[in-house]
Amino acid sequence: MALLSKKDANLILDPLADNNPITIQVLGICSALAITAELKASVVMAISVLFVMGVGNVVISLLRNVIPSKIRIIVQLIVVATLVIIVDQVLKAFAYELSKTLSVFVGLIITNCIIMGRFEAFALGNGIRRSFLDGIGNALGYGVILIIVGFFRELLGSGTLFGIPVLGDPIAKTGLYSIGYENNGFMIIPPAALIVVGIIIWVQRSRNRALIEEA
Repeated sequence: MALLSKKDANLILDPLADNNPITIQVLGICSALAITAELKASVVMAISVLFVMGVGNVVISLLRNVIPSKIRIIVQLIVVATLVIIVDQVLKAFAYELSKTLSVFVGLIITNCIIMGRFEAFALGNGIRRSFLDGIGNALGYGVILIIVGFFRELLGSGTLFGIPVLGDPIAKTGLYSIGYENNGFMIIPPAALIVVGIIIWVQRSRNRALIEEA
């Protein structure tokens, strides 16, 4: 017996490709621009959103029958704000330097339209199990794009991954730098993220032409 039915599996798999929250739904672009200059920051943000979205969807699903409709947005904000505070405190305890780099952007998870959208569109109308899977799936879809963008921006912009030189030493001119390679400074500024995301969107639509919108 399969662990997940096809319908439940699609809650996780669809956001990874044909219903990705960043490249298809065009949500959460701000963080893709802001924190992906370093791969480490991209990974930490992806994990943070995974926690907030997975747990948040479960909490909203549990409360869905008792939340008055007039204050549901306020309740959703309280839930996500509480989870973000937990994430922020954990980062300060175990990765203080990184927490200072991400401090503003971790706080902005509270207003991340992907999270609020899944609370409103899915968790309020579905059970705990499916809401959890939906949260995990959309968070993974979001995180995968952040990590891809962070990988190429740090590699091409700084010649490092997770802060570790992988292309050689640009000062001593070793590795690729010995044959004239230079880091592309454009890659570490926010507009570069739009270009990388645009390339990902182009690749997706090239592989699945059904995703191309009619003019």
